[in-house]
Amino acid sequence: MRAVVIENQGPESTLTVGEVEAPSLGADDVRIATRAFAINRGDLMQRKGMYPPPPGASTVMGLECAGEVTEVGADVQGWSVGDRAMALLAGGGYAEEAVVHAGSVMRVPDGMSWTDAAAIPEVFLTVHLTVFQLAAFPDGGTLLVHGGGSGIGTAAMQMVKEVGGRVITTAGSDEKCAQCRELGADVAVNYKEASFAEAVAEATSGEGVDVVLDHIGGAYLDDNLKSLRVGGRLVLIGLMGGARAEISLATVMLKRLQVIGSTLRARPHHEKTAIVTDFQARFGDALRAGRLRPIVDRVLPMAEIEAAHAAMEASTHFGKIVLTI
Repeated sequence: MRAVVIENQGPESTLTVGEVEAPSLGADDVRIATRAFAINRGDLMQRKGMYPPPPGASTVMGLECAGEVTEVGADVQGWSVGDRAMALLAGGGYAEEAVVHAGSVMRVPDGMSWTDAAAIPEVFLTVHLTVFQLAAFPDGGTLLVHGGGSGIGTAAMQMVKEVGGRVITTAGSDEKCAQCRELGADVAVNYKEASFAEAVAEATSGEGVDVVLDHIGGAYLDDNLKSLRVGGRLVLIGLMGGARAEISLATVMLKRLQVIGSTLRARPHHEKTAIVTDFQARFGDALRAGRLRPIVDRVLPMAEIEAAHAAMEASTHFGKIVLTI
């Protein structure tokens, strides 16, 4: 089958489309003929040799895809050949075929395009896990999410507004801040020109937010803690701004804060199944009704994978970048 292949893995790696062996099907798996897949920051890290796939996962990049079910494992129930599916993957999305545990697969809503479906699993399930399960975001609460123009940011804003919450976000340009506000953000801060901690204090009358969702890490740690209200939760899902920083334990104690780290890719099948099940129970109706939707910045053919990675690296996109097969 055709798939995206990494040549010279590392900082100077290149991506080409080549032939690889099709993945084998297990008893609990489904095989999907991929119509579209989306890219994520983790793919860029894997390309550079910094984020290897977990044991047993495909070495082909790609954490989400959408397409038709073409084969069903012996122990799988509820899925049939021809069903329209979108899947959360530990790897293997950048290919004509993907094999995934049935618990990580969701049905594509009627009327939804393949490109929209491919842009849903990784970001919406990540937000559901981190903001709503781990951080127990309260209905009507306030979220600070960094990178409002990212796939995670655009998903988080919609999901929080769906439950009646408020959103404060950061972005790297006035244009992206305006797009965030159009999507529903109550406050959008250009982090290159203003302090997000000061903006949070002003927007919340000094109380702070219930939850911070952060992919920056060390560089933002102090201001993230300042931005939390008493009893607030900081969830870390990335380290683009460094893996080390000093922390004021007094602040953590006095404000009764929680600092939570999370990854999704390497979680075992039973945990992913539970996340998918809970997400569909809470947000499935909103997704089917179109109140939640992926924000797709651009759609490219698989042959233009280098251009897609370059766009994400430069952060020229707003929302998701999707490729078609």
